Amino acid sequence: MNTIPALLDHLVLATPDLAATVADFTRRTNVTPAPGGAHVGLGTRNHLVGLGGTAYLEIIGPDPEQSAPDDPRPFGVDGLTGPRTITWAISPPDLDAAIAKARAHGYDPGPAHPMSRRRPDGTLLQWRLTDGTAAHPSGLVPFLIDWGASTHPTASGLPTVPLRSMAASAPDPDELRPLLAALGTSLDLTEGPVGISFTLDTPNGPVAFG
Repeated sequence: MNTIPALLDHLVLATPDLAATVADFTRRTNVTPAPGGAHVGLGTRNHLVGLGGTAYLEIIGPDPEQSAPDDPRPFGVDGLTGPRTITWAISPPDLDAAIAKARAHGYDPGPAHPMSRRRPDGTLLQWRLTDGTAAHPSGLVPFLIDWGASTHPTASGLPTVPLRSMAASAPDPDELRPLLAALGTSLDLTEGPVGISFTLDTPNGPVAFG
């Protein structure tokens, strides 16, 4: 059974200590994530690993080179006590059409707003995305992203570890399935506490993350 969601763009693994989590990922998988860049003004930066095709893993945490932002850091980073898979993103062929279609089917993913960061080589990446946490706080319903004219992160030579499977649990899986369908995707859901897990085919063998 294929448990990789349709339109998957990336998974978000958030952490209160980016350097420690990157080191742990490297130790467990024998693959070193590539530096992504800083989110200026938001107080975070990331490291990236390709998952095969145009999907990737974003490891995001506080940026020690930035002062504390006025607002809370993205993805609830400030409240974490350890690394956790917070949410995921899909990249539909037409972002605005996908938002309109979802609304027509009873789910509002929110408006798209612009963001940007610079890669370590100085290249400016610009994209638009919806605020999935505001639309559905569980993080199990993906936010939508459109990279526009920017080079997709997976096209910049990321180290790659194939995504073997992805799954999630929720107290009421049936509440989520229509919302996922409205976005043109799906997720392997079981009943339980809110959480996302995934397994990678690494040089060290299958490695699971939660």
